Amino acid sequence: MSEITPELVRHLAGLARILVSDEEVEQFTKQLSVIADSVAHVSKAIDADTPSTSHPIAMANVFREDVVEPSLSQAEALSGAPDSAEGRFKVNAILDEE
Repeated sequence: MSEITPELVRHLAGLARILVSDEEVEQFTKQLSVIADSVAHVSKAIDADTPSTSHPIAMANVFREDVVEPSLSQAEALSGAPDSAEGRFKVNAILDEE
């Protein structure tokens, strides 16, 4: 059995600045105890020869070669824009800064 106590739950809630009722403290104590016990159970199954993993199946990045391909010209890119100026997209300012 884990050592999750109602006092610990209240302390953690205070650190997180979360108001919890007595009923919630009781519920969270039970739920966190189950979680802590489950983690302890899994930890017992792992021995020193078990490598740490982030995924159950080995992952590898798949990269493609960078190939230069034709793209839109500046005029083509701006052709669908509602507004443009000096060869750029023109949008309304959303911040108070200039």
